[in-house]
This record gives sequence, C-alpha cells and structure tokens, in this order.
Amino acid sequence: MPVMGDTGEKIKIWFRFVPREGWLPHDTEGLWGTKLSEDTARVRNAPFLQDGVAEGDVVRFTTDSDGLHWAVGRVSASGNCTIRVAPAPDGPLRRSPQAVHQRLTPFGLAGEVFSKEFPMVAFTVPSGADFAGVKALLAQGEAEGWWYHEVGCANDEWWNA
Repeated sequence: MPVMGDTGEKIKIWFRFVPREGWLPHDTEGLWGTKLSEDTARVRNAPFLQDGVAEGDVVRFTTDSDGLHWAVGRVSASGNCTIRVAPAPDGPLRRSPQAVHQRLTPFGLAGEVFSKEFPMVAFTVPSGADFAGVKALLAQGEAEGWWYHEVGCANDEWWNA
C-alpha cells in the first residue's frame, strides 16, 4: 500500500561507501525506493551493506548523466531499524537463512537473503516492535553459536531497549 505522498514510481537508489576490511568487497549498494519528488525517495528494502539507513526512511538523491540516482543524505528517519544476521557456518542452523527467519518470525520481522553463497539476512525491525525481545534473541543466538549479527541502523528506542 503506497504511503501518502508516494508517486508510486519505483526507482533504484544507489549508495556509495568505503568497503570494510574482511567484509564483502562492494563499495556501492542499490536499494529500491518509491519516488516522492524530483530528488527524494522512500527506501523500500533493508540494506545489506549500507549503514545508517532503514526501510521506510526518506533519502535525497541526485541523478547523474547515466540516469542513476545516488543518495546524498537522509531527509527523515522512519523509526525502523536494520539488523543483519548471518548463520554461523559450523553452527546448529547450518547456514540456513530459513532457520534464521523461523527464529525471528515471532517478532513479525521480514527479511531478505543476500545470496546462497553468503546467506546473510537483512531484517527491518519496525518502529514499535519488541526491540528488547529482538535484542535478547540476537544475543542468545550469538552466544549459542547460531549466528553472527550486526546493527546497520538503529534509533534511541533500539539502543535504550
């Protein structure tokens, strides 16, 4: 369902960042967005690599001569958070993104899998979700060798939960 003010035009918004050592070798990531104006769009999926942005955030972009839309900053935050969970290769979940999803579904989280070769799942934790419960489960899963996780984007409510 479109959010008020969304034109409905689906665009790809590109983000540039410095690759992290020991991490995936990418320096750009394209996220789907819904165009709101000539230079703003609402992010429509959870980022796998880009930090500081979550699904639902509004970003400003510039369009280059090739027609690519490059993010230049966040206009407004949605209140959603982004977490990334990678099943431990030798852990009880056996690299299964489906097993990761099963453990986080009680919190109503939706996520996407990066690839079969690298089964990291990027989740959107919606504003108003049980942040304390999600954080406790993430910590438990890491302590029990199920997965590794990181927070790509969070707000004060998340950090204080």
